[in-house]
Amino acid sequence: MALISPSRRLRRTPFSAGVEAAGVKAYTIYNHMLLPTVFESVEADYHHLKNHVQVWDVSVERQVELRGPDAARLMQMLTPRDLRSMLPGRCFYVPIVDETGGMLNDPVAVKLAEDRWWISIADSDLLLWVKGIANGYRLDVLVDEPDVSPLAVQGPKADDLMARVFGDAVRDIRFFRFGMFEFEGRDLAVARSGYSKQGGFEIYVSGSDIAMPLWETLFAAGEDLNVRAGCPNAIERIEGGLLSYGNDMTDDNTPHECGLGRFCDTQTAIGCIGRDALLRVAKEGPVQQIRAIAIEGDPVPLCDRAWPLFAQGRRVGQITSATWSPDYATNVAIGMVRMTHWDSGTALEVETPDGMRSATVQPGFWL
Repeated sequence: MALISPSRRLRRTPFSAGVEAAGVKAYTIYNHMLLPTVFESVEADYHHLKNHVQVWDVSVERQVELRGPDAARLMQMLTPRDLRSMLPGRCFYVPIVDETGGMLNDPVAVKLAEDRWWISIADSDLLLWVKGIANGYRLDVLVDEPDVSPLAVQGPKADDLMARVFGDAVRDIRFFRFGMFEFEGRDLAVARSGYSKQGGFEIYVSGSDIAMPLWETLFAAGEDLNVRAGCPNAIERIEGGLLSYGNDMTDDNTPHECGLGRFCDTQTAIGCIGRDALLRVAKEGPVQQIRAIAIEGDPVPLCDRAWPLFAQGRRVGQITSATWSPDYATNVAIGMVRMTHWDSGTALEVETPDGMRSATVQPGFWL
């Protein structure tokens, strides 16, 4: 097996010591940082996530901070979602688009104050795009990457663990809301959110110096809850239809193609850079769109590239993520499918590395 050569370009995280002590077995590279992908095994991690509680080092979800009088204006320029009703203390899932309406990122926007926002980004160099817009339009705003490293607590026992560390008030946080909670004399934003369908929280750890103390406190508090180190799980992600930027969508795709049209208020999101392009897309409708797809047969191999989708020998799309689901006893997949073949129940064929497989478009995702 080839190894990754460490360098200053490939950053460790404030939690890397804890991740390594927990026995991490594999990483991927995400925003120039190490993101764990396996601890015991993908399947064992999956079952544990669904039944207990895990602590995830998701420092790779870097924050792009907007601070200054024009922060709200800049935030609206980046996304077709109308943010005028968004109050401080809220988190919004926001497609970020370019001038053609193509997806640049699909982050969570965190509104700390009218003049201060965090954009918790997926894997792309969004900071450079945001700086370019701010400077090109001469906006009165500071754009930077603060020393903030998210730590996720995910799973059905997440509320119990978090309450032991931050107090019972943490249970009252509503979905995609956040509150400020104290840890070792420092106020941290704690949001009810996360990259799983099992429920949980994301802690925006401000300052690398308290990262490992918080990690160790969570593990000490959750010993009887069977707490373990974990990470975003490929099986659970695909079952739940959680899209991965760079895998399931790129800047070649519009939000409408990615099934994110409900987050596009193109009629009212005045000022969005890609608004005019998305108005045309909304009027005409997408010609392809993300769909859940079941693939027949034994467990499929690792999906490290797009697999072509066919109908009667004609290419009609591609599989972008796929894996075997132990709970549903089938291969679950995410694919981009042409409108002529995206209806539920449509029979397709997919070209996998080990040969052609039969596949069927599903009515929705499994979780």
